[in-house]
Amino acid sequence: MSNPDDLLVAIAAAVEAERSNQMSLTVVVGGAVLTGRLAPEVVWRERVAEVLRDSDRLGPFADVFRRPRGDRSDRGGTPTHLHFHLARILQGSLGIPETGGMYRVAIEDVGAWTVGDFSYVDR
Repeated sequence: MSNPDDLLVAIAAAVEAERSNQMSLTVVVGGAVLTGRLAPEVVWRERVAEVLRDSDRLGPFADVFRRPRGDRSDRGGTPTHLHFHLARILQGSLGIPETGGMYRVAIEDVGAWTVGDFSYVDR
């Protein structure tokens, strides 16, 4: 989308304001379907930093995520990204990774979305 969806921006703003990580969302970005829960940016950054810090090879990158985010006052504080945790990229009947991952998606790149997350059950 060249113009971010106002309703999606409002959902992202509510997640940021409430500091809640309970909002489930599914989006289509570049043909990929991503499903999971939204998290406030600060919570998402902290969690990514924790995972990186515990890695022998990736530990030095943890500081990148701990740094304060850029000042959004010039944009009116409007969120520009969705921060997913416990998220999976859906490929057929498979969710990758199975345990869920951390993804950051530009709102302007979302082509379609729905409230809720998708999961598959083999029958």
